[in-house]
Amino acid sequence: MTSAFVFPGQGSQAVGMGKELADAFPAAREVFQEVDEALEQNLSRLMWEGPGEDLTLTENAQPALMSVSLAVLRVLESESGKSLSDMCALVAGHSLGEYSALAAARSLTISDAAKLLKLRGQSMQEAVPVGEGAMAAVLGLDLDAAEAVAAEAAQGEICTAANDNAPGQVVLSGAKAAIERALVIAKEKGAKRAVLLPVSAPFHCAMMQPAADKMAEALASADIQAPSVPLVANVVAEKIIDPSRIRDLLVEQVCGRVRWRESVSYMKNQGVEQLVEVGAGKVLSGLVRRIERDMTGVNVGTPADVEAFLNSL
Repeated sequence: MTSAFVFPGQGSQAVGMGKELADAFPAAREVFQEVDEALEQNLSRLMWEGPGEDLTLTENAQPALMSVSLAVLRVLESESGKSLSDMCALVAGHSLGEYSALAAARSLTISDAAKLLKLRGQSMQEAVPVGEGAMAAVLGLDLDAAEAVAAEAAQGEICTAANDNAPGQVVLSGAKAAIERALVIAKEKGAKRAVLLPVSAPFHCAMMQPAADKMAEALASADIQAPSVPLVANVVAEKIIDPSRIRDLLVEQVCGRVRWRESVSYMKNQGVEQLVEVGAGKVLSGLVRRIERDMTGVNVGTPADVEAFLNSL
């Protein structure tokens, strides 16, 4: 069965994630130690002991989720004796998960990915004062309808479709007042639900430009290699291997839309039959069948998941 490995984004974090892996596998412990050393922070202790509100801070959640994903991947490689390219045809990640995907494919080192994500989290948080931006999930409207809601709600402010996650699941991002107007308009236009998301900043919209500028500066000097497995990039929903193009798209991604629905359909058209969600949570594996009915999704995040997946190879 042809697989793609996909890597989760923010919202999948939970206190305790990765602890069982670290207890069971030296390869996992090495990853957590490498991230702790790169950041000069005991991030693994925060992941395993909390408090949850500190783990949820963008600057912590982003490298933490990456470290769990890479710990799982390194365990899969060490236990199976197979490389990433032996196990999958493509990689992709949801927002910050794109850095996890690149580290998995050895385009970025784990240390560099951790540092870049720490900076990405800090700069995204600092780009917009708390309370000035917001994000909302709109369920039951397709992308075109959600974009129409955003356009009507904007009234001169920023309001845009930030994540196209699955058919009938679009996330809007922008100025708080515009997003609040969008909630009302979406319900008038037949959305099943329209709810504010518990996030600290309006990600993936033009209000993130200061963060994009900081990431452009950091990525300009980052060592980016051609990935061992092609990356399906968020903002173009097609496969990329050229390091300079990857660099540009990682900058564009800060303000750009996460085209996840299109990315999954693209992978299906490339012959992928199974998406393997590597890391914490089950968000991406849960979306698969809503996007492409005859694709399967499986998540690998615990020692039991690792054993089950290796038995399926």
